[in-house]
Amino acid sequence: MFGNSKKKKGVRITTHIDSLIGKNTFINGNIEFSGGLRIDGNVTGNIGSVSNDDSVLTLSENGLITGEIKVPNMIINGEIRGDIYADGHIELVDKANITGNVFYHQIEMAVGAEVNGKLIRMSSDINGETIYEDQDLTLEQNNISLEQKS
Repeated sequence: MFGNSKKKKGVRITTHIDSLIGKNTFINGNIEFSGGLRIDGNVTGNIGSVSNDDSVLTLSENGLITGEIKVPNMIINGEIRGDIYADGHIELVDKANITGNVFYHQIEMAVGAEVNGKLIRMSSDINGETIYEDQDLTLEQNNISLEQKS
């Protein structure tokens, strides 16, 4: 019905919309969904997908989420205040503004997107357990250095 799909380097993200939270909608409470969820309004609460590796959260430039998000795939172009966990693919579009840590497997970040927190790569060990690779970005006299913590 609504939507399209993107395929980049073996990753397919569908932007099919099953549920829509409109621009003038304010939700106080947690949300669980499967399939595609687009948020144009304000949500205060945690958002998660119901065991669906293909679930996609799309946050428009008008959207605001205050809470923790655990969804495999995300396209973010609005504001998030809280930590994000994406074990699939996350795309930060040019108006994305995140205050919190971003735990990701694959990330795509456009010029203009802001992350005020840590970018922490998730990977899996041979047993399938998730491993977090904590990395800090620091600015030292116009040179950006990447430090890996053990």
